Amino acid sequence: MEKISHRKIPVNGINMHIAEIGDPTKPTILFLHGFPELWYSWRHQLLAAAAAGYRAVAPDLRGYGDTDAPPCSSSYTSFHVVGDLISLLDFLEIDQVLLVGHDWGAIIAWHFSLFRPDRIKALVNLSVPFSPRNPNRKPVDGLRKSLGDDFYICRFQEPGEMEEEFNSIDTARLMKQFLVSRDPKPPCIPKGKMAASAQKAITLPPWLSEDDINYFAEKFKQTGFTGGLNYYRAMNLIRDTHALIARIHSVRTWELMAPWTGVQVKVPVKFILGELDITYSFPYMKDYLHKGGFKRDVPLLAELVVMEGAAHFINQEKPEEISNHILEFFEKF
Repeated sequence: MEKISHRKIPVNGINMHIAEIGDPTKPTILFLHGFPELWYSWRHQLLAAAAAGYRAVAPDLRGYGDTDAPPCSSSYTSFHVVGDLISLLDFLEIDQVLLVGHDWGAIIAWHFSLFRPDRIKALVNLSVPFSPRNPNRKPVDGLRKSLGDDFYICRFQEPGEMEEEFNSIDTARLMKQFLVSRDPKPPCIPKGKMAASAQKAITLPPWLSEDDINYFAEKFKQTGFTGGLNYYRAMNLIRDTHALIARIHSVRTWELMAPWTGVQVKVPVKFILGELDITYSFPYMKDYLHKGGFKRDVPLLAELVVMEGAAHFINQEKPEEISNHILEFFEKF
């Protein structure tokens, strides 16, 4: 880990923290983390990529860790985040990148592929498949209808509400609760009951240490969870309070994505998820992945891997296997 270097880079109006390792003259793999994570989620893959001869870069995305966190939730659309990444590549003088994403990082990677396929050689995405824009329904409205008001994405919408519940729980215990969950059912969080559920004893699996938990916990103690939650809030219309002025933000990813309705992802792709991943249990997901819908929307899909017995945080749970999958695919490019 001491071989990984760190610096902050000015990108798209914010300062972004990146972790990097490897020869800067070699092809670059860019790793994008999800919620509630950091660059640290890719610690194993950074080392494996560098050992294989790549330059490996993993940022804290906007709102996370040591990267700036704009206060307004309207500043967290995919356009903002992809803009940060394009600015990062320009600063590092990287024309094309090998891209890897997980969870929200995967969503950003799909949108990166739609907006700027010219900057991507190939993509390995984990856990969250491409979701084509439905012009007739906002994403949170669809989730609320199919999974209910207590579904976690629906609960994350109201500014301040989940922050209050998270703050009632020790941050290290909360991170354990997030990372070790192996329940594949879509997670629901009834109001006021999260603190009680956090009292259950949690045993760390072999792939996760107390030091790992403490790294995540210390960063989130410093920053809070609002930055990460704002990604969810930028999906739909959001009420936000800033500088003592209450405003309604109509800027949102779904609305701004209208020009890309029906557009396919046209970069080479390998997609991996765990058999116990919550996304694999979403309504209609297995049919979409295995009966032609995913391949229709991602025509250059080369491989679809379902890892037996693995859950959502697959890059940490199965570090060697995921590193091998990534490197084997990128060898072709």
